[in-house]
Amino acid sequence: METLKMHSLDGVQRNIELIGKLFPNAITEVKRDGKVEHAIDFDVLRQELSGSIVEGLEERYQFTWPDKKKAMLAANAPITATLRPVVADSVGKDGTPGGFDSENLYIEGDNLEVLKLLQETYLGKVKMIYIDPPYNTGNDFVYEDDFAQRTEDYMGNSGQYDEEGNRMVTNTESNGRFHTDWLNMIYPRLKLAKDLLAEDGVIFISIDDGEAANLLKVCNDIFGESNFVADLIWQKKFSRSNDATYFSTMHDHILCYCKSNIMQNENGWRIGLLPRDDEIPNGYANPDNDPRGVWTSVILSAKSGSDSLLYEIQTPSGRKVLPPSGRYWSCSKDTFEKWKADGRIWFGSNGDGTPRKKTFLSEVQQGLRPNTILFQDSVGNNQEAKQETKALFNGCGVFDGPKPVRLLNVLLKIANTKDDSIILDFFSGSATTAHAVMKLNAEDGGHRKFIMVQLPEKTDEKSEAYKAGYKNICEIGKERIRRAGRKIKEDAGLTAPADLDIGFRCLRLDESNMKPVYYTPEEISQQDMFSLVDNVKSDRTPEDLLFQVMLDLGVLLSSPIEVKEIAGKKVFNVADGFLLACFDHDVTEETVKAIAQMKPYYAVFRDNSMANDSVATNFDQIFETYSPETVRKVL
Repeated sequence: METLKMHSLDGVQRNIELIGKLFPNAITEVKRDGKVEHAIDFDVLRQELSGSIVEGLEERYQFTWPDKKKAMLAANAPITATLRPVVADSVGKDGTPGGFDSENLYIEGDNLEVLKLLQETYLGKVKMIYIDPPYNTGNDFVYEDDFAQRTEDYMGNSGQYDEEGNRMVTNTESNGRFHTDWLNMIYPRLKLAKDLLAEDGVIFISIDDGEAANLLKVCNDIFGESNFVADLIWQKKFSRSNDATYFSTMHDHILCYCKSNIMQNENGWRIGLLPRDDEIPNGYANPDNDPRGVWTSVILSAKSGSDSLLYEIQTPSGRKVLPPSGRYWSCSKDTFEKWKADGRIWFGSNGDGTPRKKTFLSEVQQGLRPNTILFQDSVGNNQEAKQETKALFNGCGVFDGPKPVRLLNVLLKIANTKDDSIILDFFSGSATTAHAVMKLNAEDGGHRKFIMVQLPEKTDEKSEAYKAGYKNICEIGKERIRRAGRKIKEDAGLTAPADLDIGFRCLRLDESNMKPVYYTPEEISQQDMFSLVDNVKSDRTPEDLLFQVMLDLGVLLSSPIEVKEIAGKKVFNVADGFLLACFDHDVTEETVKAIAQMKPYYAVFRDNSMANDSVATNFDQIFETYSPETVRKVL
């Protein structure tokens, strides 16, 4: 059996493999720390690219800043962290507290590490990403990764820590690295996010004027300038600030990039059209009260044609008409008669005009092409967003600066999200995105699924949120989803889809479930082995192990999970038999045989978990007999 690696995807190793597919001769081997590893022979690679490579001090167009290379390394470096289920904070599909059957996810923890953990499972599966990151105004807190400053400066700065020990600082303009720190924060997160997007996926990023120009350059660097779609301008306020120093700022930016555009890839992102509602385009009317609705018309003549298209048409008034001089009718006589019988020919209000063909609005492109200016009357504003959260929390202002649900609703439609689309927000805040996803599903019967990621940033002790009992932002976000889900279901009443999912599985970022011996067995001496007989930490549950295995094997964290007892042992059945896992000790041949007979794709056990040598010896033979195709793994 193979041993699970139990750490996140190694970005550097993946890049080496990709280069190796293009230039196998550029792959070499080096010895590091006593181990032989694959590496890139840059001399060979330079030779392969000699016609285009730019080196040294030669001038070139580029966007860079201090520690950019370290930010790239931060995105690629693997981690051994895991996600642990928090059942008590979860909500079932139907809104049952503590239920764990929802396909939505709420993940607590530093989004840089969480995005790394999602790489294996959600690579190329996310339809839409929306994020509202810190705007770097000098007042908000920003994530500070350990490469951004020298160690002594990093440790010496004042700042706050969240419940998991993640450090956050106020990035004031007096900081000599004001833009640098923010760029080093956002770059690796966007780099990881790009890989999660599906080929037809799209990302929307809210930002203000302060970092809009830098964010545009960063996104060009990561997503490619050809995949820039638009800089949407959102009118966030409805009244002017007359005390502004210069201009009253009424807008924010929402940058839109696609993973792949349809001009270069037929499977790339296609924009979703917005509903017309009651809007009737110019040129459409219904003067004859046609039951098919409003229509427009075109004259039935063409510049060129054959003699068969020169025929006489009689109008309802009895007048006989031919095409205008030098022109032809644009359809055959048979086709004309079919259109006339179907009421698609218009001779004018008096029935004596030159024939025209009617085109009904209901038969042409449905929906409106979105504008790059999102006016507050159609997508909401900051004040509306604040009132939405206040209404949910009984008048308590628990969160500063939420986005309105209507704005996210419009973005979900523009993104062209489908019934089963996955929507990710890794700066979740008050969880407006989750609220919007549930609301849209209730409206159109969709099955969109959300993944919210939020650092448990502490609330200010003077804030309304803290006084109301919410000690960190995650507590606010989870409670909003609970309350919003109940309200959406109540408001929909009997029209609510029977399978509407208003819940979420709560997961929390934590250190690996495995003891150090699992990752570095060569560093453990024989004497140490007596205290490390079990390679799993003592405070970890079988459910904890299951989710780390799911991450490692790329099994969706929203997959259905059924718990069975087989021969007295606890067995997890994930995704209807795709993965069967048993983490109990003293597993008997009866349990192994029963699992093999279920023919899972993956079967996972703990190392040295067999009841005796006989079971361990017969293990592979049992699977070869009943399910030879099953991939067997141990941890």
